[in-house]
Amino acid sequence: MNAQKNILMVTTSADALTNGRKTGVWLEEIAVPYLALAKTGASITVASPKGGAVPIDPHSLDDTSVAKWPDIMELLKNSAPLRNIQADGFDAIFLPGGHGTMMDFATDAELKRLLLDFTKADKIIAAVCHGPAGLVGAKKPDGTPLVAGKTITAFTDEEEIAVQLEKVVPFMLETTLRAEGANFVGGPQWAPHVEVDGNLITGQNPASSEAIAHAVLEHLH
Repeated sequence: MNAQKNILMVTTSADALTNGRKTGVWLEEIAVPYLALAKTGASITVASPKGGAVPIDPHSLDDTSVAKWPDIMELLKNSAPLRNIQADGFDAIFLPGGHGTMMDFATDAELKRLLLDFTKADKIIAAVCHGPAGLVGAKKPDGTPLVAGKTITAFTDEEEIAVQLEKVVPFMLETTLRAEGANFVGGPQWAPHVEVDGNLITGQNPASSEAIAHAVLEHLH
């Protein structure tokens, strides 16, 4: 990587699902890509719809993850509010998942503004697991859905049913992305799987965190 690259990572601000179950960002899905990208010298800004402390899904926390990623835990104590962020100056936007994204990404106007600006500038848009919830409702400059005609992946309906949360998410991610015209490709449950369509890079699940980071790095060169 020649000149330093600037990457915007946008996490959820939502800390609960419709039934009150605690949620947030899935730690692995921000920690692994963040560290992989930072290791190459990239400058990374972490932002969220509300700004401030980012909720971490408690189901993604265990003694191992907390011990492995203390710097990320510290980083998530203070994120920039999306309203203060402009696409100018960033080379890529990356949306980590966690079920919290299902509660705020699809309806957040500031995130939609940023995604439109990244699309207009033909910059990298990447999202993993439930992060593609941010692509729901996002538009191209001509007003058509951002994902229409694009080959993408995300947390599959099959995986949602397997974790028994299909009744407490506000919508099914795969079904909704398909309805917006995406060519959705699902891989085996829990296996690493990344799809690249131009500057749109998507990963299926937590296991895809490292693979999507490498895909983003390849496209940043």
